[in-house]
Amino acid sequence: MNVDRQTVDLSGYPELVVVYLGMRVRRLRGMARLLGLGPQIQASWQEQPDGLLLHENLIWSLLPPHAGMRQYWRDYESLERWTRSEPHQRWWREFLRDSGGTGFWHEAYFMGGGAEAVYDDVGTALGFARFAPVQPARGAMFSGRRRAGRGDGTAPPVIAESDYYAPGGGGPR
Repeated sequence: MNVDRQTVDLSGYPELVVVYLGMRVRRLRGMARLLGLGPQIQASWQEQPDGLLLHENLIWSLLPPHAGMRQYWRDYESLERWTRSEPHQRWWREFLRDSGGTGFWHEAYFMGGGAEAVYDDVGTALGFARFAPVQPARGAMFSGRRRAGRGDGTAPPVIAESDYYAPGGGGPR
């Protein structure tokens, strides 16, 4: 008996974006952050934001606790619009002020070509950072849209780079 081998026709999704995300516990207090945010994230994708085609939960590791998800978005604009809306915008601002003992990362892959990633307080190199040169997320590399080669865009950032790196902005100084 032969294996039932199948494939998919993605021609109806020319601007498909696949995003992998993860939150890694780095300190004991990070467990509270991870467990507190999980139900909120679940509620947000269950509301079926426009453009989200599929959401899948993933466990990257048990020790250290490292959970995440894979999401399929119709296009980058839908993904970006959702990241600029509530509650995502609030989560991101809170994390950038205080990681809560966790690290966060994402990698995005584009049907039309290209990829981009960011790694915040993850502590250990993972994904692209395990084989490609790592550099600070500053200047052209601060914005996901610019890292993805999608221009400056019109969506305002969750937090401006000048505010993030300014004294009292919560980020590195």
